Amino acid sequence: MQAASATEPGRVVVQVPASTANLGPGFDSLGMALSLFEWVSMAPAEETRITLVGDNLEGVATDKTNLIYEVAQAVFRKAGVAMPELDIGIRSDIPLARGLGSSATAIVGALVAANALIGNVLSDDDLFQMASELEKHPDNVGASLFGGIIAASWDGERADYVRIEPPAGMEVLAAIPEFELATKKARNVLPEQVSMKDAVFNVTHSSLLTAALASGRLDLLGRAMRDRLHQPYRAALIPGMETILREATEHGALGAVLSGAGPTLLLIAETEQIADGSLVSFVKRVMSAEGIQMDARWLKPCLHGPQVRYIAKDDPRYAEEPLLVLQNVQAEVGV
Repeated sequence: MQAASATEPGRVVVQVPASTANLGPGFDSLGMALSLFEWVSMAPAEETRITLVGDNLEGVATDKTNLIYEVAQAVFRKAGVAMPELDIGIRSDIPLARGLGSSATAIVGALVAANALIGNVLSDDDLFQMASELEKHPDNVGASLFGGIIAASWDGERADYVRIEPPAGMEVLAAIPEFELATKKARNVLPEQVSMKDAVFNVTHSSLLTAALASGRLDLLGRAMRDRLHQPYRAALIPGMETILREATEHGALGAVLSGAGPTLLLIAETEQIADGSLVSFVKRVMSAEGIQMDARWLKPCLHGPQVRYIAKDDPRYAEEPLLVLQNVQAEVGV
């Protein structure tokens, strides 16, 4: 993680990647960072102000109940620092409630920004433990915090992870439906108990998938991404999902999964499939037949976690409105 080198509080701007979780059989344990981003600008203030910039932030609070403000205060309390008033700006390219880790991204952005603001008092592990506790599972937050692919566990007290470098030449087609799906609703359809046969199926396929990703065996993804713990139960909430997961490999995908709790579907493919166009056409045709409007985006696995920019008090940008700060830093990062 790139750290800010602040000697006194200035303005910190953090870029955080989105994430996808589960990757099929890796329920609450496998995650991957994606090339969609959220930016969080944070500075001490005389009075708290929260500015929302752009789309994808509908319904986000602009008072002290804002998630980013609350998580920042948790960092300050843990570090023994008082900073009750903050000037926060938020911009996001990550659609809400679509299974792309928007809440995890906000949590990680708040943790990293607040920690950078006080000179990085807390370690990366401290932030990971806090993030896992807040999110109640480590896969999304781990991917956004460390980049790449994460295999992680959390027992309710401690989270552990191993980072895997994504295989070269792997592209991700995100099929993002126009409707939202709350994680709570998607979890409520899951059974409290499963058969030993289904449990063993997922253990073996999750192990195979993790090994395939670590060794670059893309040819195994279609079979390794099969799941019996959550996707079959959530399919009824997402029209077209069963067809896409079943037939994606016939149209050039290496494998297809539900992203997180959905409703976004991810189709993993090799780079040459981008120009081919058949995979996008297939997904749009299936969704259209179900009366679903969707946005198809080619993304890449994001290889890095949060990128931090520190704006000192004597920098002219320090006094700029959050919109300008976020636009300037976005241009610097180049995304």
